[in-house]
Amino acid sequence: MKIVVIGAGAMGSIYGGHLSLNNEVFIVDTNKSIVDKINTEGLRIDEDGTTNVYRPTAVLSTEGLEDVDLVILFVKAIFSRAALEGNRQIIGPHTRLLTLQNGAGHEDLLKEFVPEEHVVIGTTEDNGAVLEPGHVRRGGTGRTNVGLLTEDQDGFLPLLRNAFDSCGFQVRIHDRIQQLIWDKLFTNVSLSAVTGVLQVDMGYIAANEYAWKMTVKLIHEAVLTARALGLECDEEAITEKVRMTSVNNPAGCTSIRADLRDGRKTEVDTISGAVLRAAAKCGLEVPTHELIVNMVHALEGRNQQK
Repeated sequence: MKIVVIGAGAMGSIYGGHLSLNNEVFIVDTNKSIVDKINTEGLRIDEDGTTNVYRPTAVLSTEGLEDVDLVILFVKAIFSRAALEGNRQIIGPHTRLLTLQNGAGHEDLLKEFVPEEHVVIGTTEDNGAVLEPGHVRRGGTGRTNVGLLTEDQDGFLPLLRNAFDSCGFQVRIHDRIQQLIWDKLFTNVSLSAVTGVLQVDMGYIAANEYAWKMTVKLIHEAVLTARALGLECDEEAITEKVRMTSVNNPAGCTSIRADLRDGRKTEVDTISGAVLRAAAKCGLEVPTHELIVNMVHALEGRNQQK
């Protein structure tokens, strides 16, 4: 496959590096130091107790590249539109767009660039961290879950699975991929959102009765929305899973909390905001989620004034 990975952060590097073993891979990033480092020294990934070097082609721009088979989006969701607009020329009539980004609702944007049947959405259980330009750590491995919004009439997903699995991934194809995305979303729209607003560790949520009441309310609204979308949800089981995540990670720091703490814009619009948009489509009101989204944006505004 001819693959373009947009974003050379931890996950983009992990996928771009491994996929370059058996595919023609280009990693696009706006950071020249990262691009230069990958092209001169290779992409280094610490994994399984050693440092492996991979050789994808890193570029600052995709100008001159012909349309490709697959584009994988690995930028923060707030940069997705700009990333796709800036690389529109590589998207041809047969190109598929794949997002494994956190949150939900990414397909609405992707459908502005390709037909609905060419949008692939999913989740990844891999994780990693950037150590320095062109050097990342793969912290853990797991399944890459993918699915389509429509029927796979062209048999693309088995081709994707073979291409990925031959490079060390574990792809699982799902007929109801939205179920998996929302299963992951429940934790983010409750635990992540509340720790961000309160600026506390994950363990604080289950330990403080008021923080926990807010979290339970967010879970309830998200469950009602998911059910309205036709998804299956066991609210009691979801609530207990979130509680145990808090208990088992007392010093854990969520992405929304870290972004607010460090003065960065958050991905709240594709996390809690995804519930807002889905609820609106279903004619539901989710006032707690609306409050959380407004509070996060208010905190972002305060950070910009400092």
